[in-house]
Amino acid sequence: MCEAGSDCSKKYQEWESNEEIQLFREYLRIPTVHPNVNYDECVEFLKRQAASLDLPVRVIEVNPRKPIVIITWEGTAPEQQSIILNSHMDVVPVYPERWTHPPFGAEMDHEGRIYARGAQDMKCVGMQFLAAIRAMRRDGVRLKRTIHATFVPDEEIGGKLGMMEWVHKESFRELNAGFSIDEGIAGEGETYPLFYGERSVWHVYFNISGTPGHGSLLLKGTAGQKAHYIIDKLMRFRENEVKRLENNPDFTIGDVTTVNITLMKGGVQENVVPPELSVCFDIRLAVDVNHLEFENQLLDWCREAGGGIELEYDQKCPYVKPTKLDGSNIYWVAFKDALDELGLQVKPQIFPGGTDSRYIRGIGIPAIGFSPMNNTPVLLHDHDEFLRADTYLEGIRIYRKIIANVANA
Repeated sequence: MCEAGSDCSKKYQEWESNEEIQLFREYLRIPTVHPNVNYDECVEFLKRQAASLDLPVRVIEVNPRKPIVIITWEGTAPEQQSIILNSHMDVVPVYPERWTHPPFGAEMDHEGRIYARGAQDMKCVGMQFLAAIRAMRRDGVRLKRTIHATFVPDEEIGGKLGMMEWVHKESFRELNAGFSIDEGIAGEGETYPLFYGERSVWHVYFNISGTPGHGSLLLKGTAGQKAHYIIDKLMRFRENEVKRLENNPDFTIGDVTTVNITLMKGGVQENVVPPELSVCFDIRLAVDVNHLEFENQLLDWCREAGGGIELEYDQKCPYVKPTKLDGSNIYWVAFKDALDELGLQVKPQIFPGGTDSRYIRGIGIPAIGFSPMNNTPVLLHDHDEFLRADTYLEGIRIYRKIIANVANA
């Protein structure tokens, strides 16, 4: 326990009275949670932040009730390409009974752990961006390139009504963006993960037709037989990817293709062989996979299973080139110089899930995902998600250096 007058008690009081910690916790208490997110309170909060920074703010809606908030800090050379600091306002659902702290209470224990949905994913990053800007403006810093801190909706459900559409609108093009920084994932050791690309997300339904009949018979060409064949092929493919991951110590999950069954539908009665079954697979294609060849393989397996199988894609992300981490990318050079000056160890890798960066990279703008959280358990989407106060504050210091370097590139 932390006793009154002890070092940890003093530290707790410092955290409690810290302006940036207070703002972070206020943001976390806004329940922008799926499903059916109401962003109104969040937008008003961000407008207040813009006012406190004495910066202009715009709110646009590419789709109704899906606001995008843009806080802009104009640079000394506004004709130069700008820097986007992107974060999303929404968070995933919670199971309150599985939390030991209220998921939208933003309670902080005496070790400085701030518990809330969004503490890691990713309300921390959005507020750290603003905190870094606040610190620089307070110190009279001027940056060459204009900064746009963007807060977008619905990233947690694929960004279809947010960033995916917005990057093709005039309101995005007029930002004149040259580079984007977005979220990463916590690192459990000293090293910070850094993400320069993403796998392509495919959600594939195999809608399978077959011979219907009585459950007591051995009918040929049933939907169940065909489903078994497809499942077997994809599970064998999955096993090979598991082995590739296990046998290469340099690989992370983002370097292989993942395959998982997520939905199975069909049938109306226990003793009736159904005429149709549907099986959905969540497939994340590694960046070295040829999309056309992979889809042709799926179609071949459908034919081998006996035909009568239609593929339906709920999501079929195209191949997107990863961001170059070499001297040809001036933003990366500036980013890496900042990391080196700070003495930070990073591990560049492919992001295991999906973020809005894929849409930004998809229109040719380089993007890096980086959340300055190390020595932190990975708790995004988990119960009792938390971030330590000292980690949060250190992240502000890190972002300040990175943003300044990149914006002056």
